[in-house]
Amino acid sequence: MRALCWRGRKDVAVERVPDPQILNPRDAIIRITTTAICGSDLHLYDGYIPTMQAGDILGHEFMGEVVETGRDVTNLKKGDRVVVPFTMACGGCFFCKKQFYSLCDNSNPKAEIAEAVYGYSGSGLFGYSHMLGGFAGGQAEFVRVPFADVGPIKVPDHLPDEQVLFLSDIFPTGYMAAENCSIEPGDTVAVWGCGPVGLFAIKSAFLLGAQRVIGIDSVEGRLKKARELCGAETVNFEHVDLLRTLDEMTAGRGPDSCIDAVGLEAHGNGIAGFYDRIKTATYMATDRPTALRMAIMACRKGGTVSIPGVYGGLLDKLPMGAAFAKGLTFKMGQTHVHKYLKPLMARIEKGDIDPSFVITHRYNLSHAAEAYKEFSTQQDECVKVVLKP
Repeated sequence: MRALCWRGRKDVAVERVPDPQILNPRDAIIRITTTAICGSDLHLYDGYIPTMQAGDILGHEFMGEVVETGRDVTNLKKGDRVVVPFTMACGGCFFCKKQFYSLCDNSNPKAEIAEAVYGYSGSGLFGYSHMLGGFAGGQAEFVRVPFADVGPIKVPDHLPDEQVLFLSDIFPTGYMAAENCSIEPGDTVAVWGCGPVGLFAIKSAFLLGAQRVIGIDSVEGRLKKARELCGAETVNFEHVDLLRTLDEMTAGRGPDSCIDAVGLEAHGNGIAGFYDRIKTATYMATDRPTALRMAIMACRKGGTVSIPGVYGGLLDKLPMGAAFAKGLTFKMGQTHVHKYLKPLMARIEKGDIDPSFVITHRYNLSHAAEAYKEFSTQQDECVKVVLKP
């Protein structure tokens, strides 16, 4: 089959690789009908996530048609159309039973690598390094789905792929980020990053009762989507003193909650941004936490900082004194996608939201390398790319 393979930093290519096979009775093989490039894929593309190996198949946002199932998969049959969560979950461990699906104890066969870095391992992830399982991803023609009796959700025939594809990751991720804010009626929520996850966080904050949402970015195409498609007020952080602006917009109190939808490759200006670039360039830090610093400083006393943006390692110069003095709550982590599949599918069917609004570019899988380059450089106001095998 054809699959997009990682070959090194900023080097990906479509190659011919062996077709996936059933390896476990709980496996299924899915023929991919639509997949996408996620912002967190760029952390792999840019070389920030360790334990990648040449030939690894990328992609964790995908859906398709069941073509084969293991003998223990009784919930699916050949021909079913499904969306697959990017996190893998066994369904039976301590964490799965608490609906902490992205913390599953049994889905990462290489847990010892993550344990050495993080203390404990989270779940296995599709197409996202050997530290998180070494599983082949879905930017391909076919993919093997472990724990298929727990993860994939069937898609109603009347919903097109592009309306449901993002249930695999970014819609639940944005929704969980907003849910983690414990939004109350009348709240103001500030969202750093108006990429796809940030846009879904904005939409979700309104769905959960926020009165105002402020989108923060430096890319005008993204800010335009946040304003026109999501109803947010927007701020270009390169043109203002951001902390002062947020203070003025909230009558001196600060946002009730702040969402960092940027993560480890944040772009900053001034001394802090320069400092982060120097530290990561000289391998004295792994992540650039500019957005997180600003979120901590901006959030009101007693507020919540929600972090859906991916962080991979060591952060420097975080204002923990400010977080402590203001009594902030932090909530973060990989998304418990399984928990949100049915309720968010119901919202799509009711017409509360059409997730396809984030799509700006469509490519054939054969041109995936070109798509990665365009997405990573945000050429032509590229916000979200889908791929069709």
